[in-house]
Amino acid sequence: MKVILNFSRALDTSKLPKRLRDELQKLFEKHIFRAHSKTRVTANAISIKTQERRVVSLIAGFKELRADGFALETPWNLAEKHIRHLVNLWVNKKKQSPGTVENKLTYWRTLAAWMGKHQLVGTVDDYIERPEGYRRYYVAQKDKSWEAANVNVDDVIARLTERDRWVAIQVELQSAFGLRAQESMLLRPLQCLRLSGHLQIVDGTKGGRPRVVPIEEEWQYELLIRAARLSNQRTGSMIPEPWTLKKWYRHFYDVLQGQGVARKALGVTVHGLRHAYLQRMYERITGVPAPIKRPDHRPNPELHQLAMERIVAAAGHGLATKASAYISSFAAIRKADTPVVNYAQALAALEQAKGNKSHAAKALGISRQALYRVLGKFANAEAEANSETEADGPARSAGADDA
Repeated sequence: MKVILNFSRALDTSKLPKRLRDELQKLFEKHIFRAHSKTRVTANAISIKTQERRVVSLIAGFKELRADGFALETPWNLAEKHIRHLVNLWVNKKKQSPGTVENKLTYWRTLAAWMGKHQLVGTVDDYIERPEGYRRYYVAQKDKSWEAANVNVDDVIARLTERDRWVAIQVELQSAFGLRAQESMLLRPLQCLRLSGHLQIVDGTKGGRPRVVPIEEEWQYELLIRAARLSNQRTGSMIPEPWTLKKWYRHFYDVLQGQGVARKALGVTVHGLRHAYLQRMYERITGVPAPIKRPDHRPNPELHQLAMERIVAAAGHGLATKASAYISSFAAIRKADTPVVNYAQALAALEQAKGNKSHAAKALGISRQALYRVLGKFANAEAEANSETEADGPARSAGADDA
């Protein structure tokens, strides 16, 4: 059974022209609940939260376009120039993060597909030159675990318990089972416990995909018993009466922020607990720390593959590649740790090594092949510049003679 967002109020209060509102309403009624992703595992309708994000983002985008002089009266007139303007606005003027901008583009790509304009919306690179370092990474570049930030999980949970024991135990559940925040709120501890020694996660999952998480330690069972004692007697979830999910969600993060659990304070978020859980899982299976921990050797390839599969299953993702978002990859870490060498540094190292490229590369901390690439890149650029100079020379002379 599909659940469809009531988007009429959002459209009615948007102050968009009537025709634009009416035609968006028709598109939303027909398509808003449909998944756009081609890699989505379940055929179920998308969540209410995702539907709401689509509606809010699209309405905001049309308002931004009209505020900047684009008098759109219908979504069917949407063109490349409009998307280009929005991307420039979001990236260069509003300084929004790569993840935010790419999520917005996904919503506009979805709208375009509803109208049969499948090639209308491209990527950020199709519209602007990215600012330096402006990129969303799908392979972890930084260890986001609390351990990496030297934050003691037990100390934080103890402080949270004094402030709000429901928030505290939800954080504890996230740390123990790698749950997302909403999953820990909607968890029904006793109902989700399986005789197979697993915890079944059903409510609040991403994409509506249920999954099972292994229970491997006695203390995890003890935690679930404590959680059950605090669970809501009416709903069975971890949200106490009389809170709704929406209000509890806000309260949960207010309490965390009050205890410094934020990127600007302690340098961590609760999502880092999920990273840590999956990193520990990788090390248990392979006997080697996760790539993001920069171990001094690699694990057995078969164990590595097994760990990647287990991580994806425990995290509730549909694609095997998603594991790298938590533990990174050896290739990404190697690339991140390789020094960036410019042409001047390469020449200086070569001179110091008296022309021996192997010695020069070793001194620079790069491979010999990387040194060749640095030298070759400059040589190609210099050749192109000389070619352009030679081509422009006669033209300038002719212009001077004509004058």
